[in-house]
Amino acid sequence: MVTYIFVTERLLISDMRRDVFQAIADPTRRKIIGMLAGKQLNLNTIADKFNISRPAISKHIKILTECGLLTIQQQGRDRYCKANYQKLGEVATWVEQYREFWNNKLDDLDKFLSLENKTNNYK
Repeated sequence: MVTYIFVTERLLISDMRRDVFQAIADPTRRKIIGMLAGKQLNLNTIADKFNISRPAISKHIKILTECGLLTIQQQGRDRYCKANYQKLGEVATWVEQYREFWNNKLDDLDKFLSLENKTNNYK
C-alpha cells in the first residue's frame, strides 16, 4: 500500500520561517534584532521605527519568535521583545567554516605570490 503525503506551499513557507537563516535574510528583521541589542523594547516602540504597517511588523516579529531569535513577555498592558542571541550561534558556526576556508586560500595565494615575486626578481 502506498501512502501519499501532500505538502502545501503554505506549510513549506511556514517551515522555512522557523529557520534562523531565513529569519536574518530580511533586512527589516535584522534591524529589529539590532534594535534589541542589550535592551527590551515594546512592540509599539519597534513598530514606530519603521515606515511599514503594524501588521507587517507583527509578521516579522512572529517569524523572529518562531525561529527562537526573540521572546515576548507581557508586562502589564505592554508586550516586550527580548533578543535571544544564542540562536545566532548556528549562523556563526556556518560562517566560521567559510572564514577558515577563505583564510587558508588567501594564505596560499600570499605564499604563491611571494614565491612568484622572488622568482621574477631573480630573472
